[in-house]
Amino acid sequence: MERELRREAAVLIETDLMGLPVLVVGPPGLTASTVRRYERAGAVVSVVTAPGGVTGEACARARLGVLVGPASTWATARAALAGRCPVVNEPVPDAPRGRVVLVGAGPGGLELMTLAGIRALADADVVLTDRLAEVGDVAALAPGAEVVDVGKRPGHHAVPQDEIERLMVERALAGSTVVRLKGGDPYVFGRGGEEVAAAVQAGLPVTVLPGVSSAVGVPGSAGIPVTHRGVSHTFTVVSGHVPLEPEQARALAGLGGTVVLLMGMHNLVPLTTALVRGGLAVDTPAAVVERGFSPDQRSIVGTLGTLPDLVSRARASSPSVIVVGEVVRQSAVWAARRVVAPPADKIVLDVVA
Repeated sequence: MERELRREAAVLIETDLMGLPVLVVGPPGLTASTVRRYERAGAVVSVVTAPGGVTGEACARARLGVLVGPASTWATARAALAGRCPVVNEPVPDAPRGRVVLVGAGPGGLELMTLAGIRALADADVVLTDRLAEVGDVAALAPGAEVVDVGKRPGHHAVPQDEIERLMVERALAGSTVVRLKGGDPYVFGRGGEEVAAAVQAGLPVTVLPGVSSAVGVPGSAGIPVTHRGVSHTFTVVSGHVPLEPEQARALAGLGGTVVLLMGMHNLVPLTTALVRGGLAVDTPAAVVERGFSPDQRSIVGTLGTLPDLVSRARASSPSVIVVGEVVRQSAVWAARRVVAPPADKIVLDVVA
């Protein structure tokens, strides 16, 4: 009978237990994953961490009792629950939970996050989240987890990178499943490699779950493909947080194709100037896509010569993606498309001849 109850409960908690009162009993530190799993299914969970806490009053409200690990041997707890509700025994996981999972949240909105990333959040004990990981209510996605905001803004790192890595490793070594939630993809200017190295050096299991990079997704959301048959068969993604050196600008101009600049709004003037000096024509199409995938998304389209002034007049700001190349002309096709609802992005268009 107990085996059947466990099988039935395992099916239920993957479906819907909305509003069902569940009493989880077990020693401190062993019940977190069980609590999260039942809360994900909508149950109203109460937790008791010692045999003496399994009182008649606590049991009277329960419609399902879950005894975790050593709690299955607590005779007083079993006696208190007997006859009141079904009781399920759950073993303690064989492997230690201490591990790190880097999750790419994509360029904005829960809909653009992978299912694997959502599942990782649901299983997290600790979430270290970034400013650009805009997936909504992280606490709701990671029920019962500790959520720590370690977000950075341009020019201001509230939590330095070495401190982020220290927190990540410290919590994982203490037995927690730590999710490092990052905007875009962890390996595209996300310092994911450094965080993986920190976890490996500490001897921790580590997994990386990719995300949609803003370098590709955000231009695409504005109708700008980074590659286009007969127009561009290559694209280069460049960090714009520092100005381009002359040789870098010459290399980009010589390579051709599409140039995508991330984190470059504060350096827009020196970046566009460097590309022109490096050999790109001043009338090369260029665009800024601001706040991609948000209700406030807009595109500012011009040329290398006109874009800085257009951006200044539009008072555009970060987060934005800068795109340079002939593919920018495709934004006019996107603007002319037939839609069944008002478009999400507003376009400030400077005619590109």
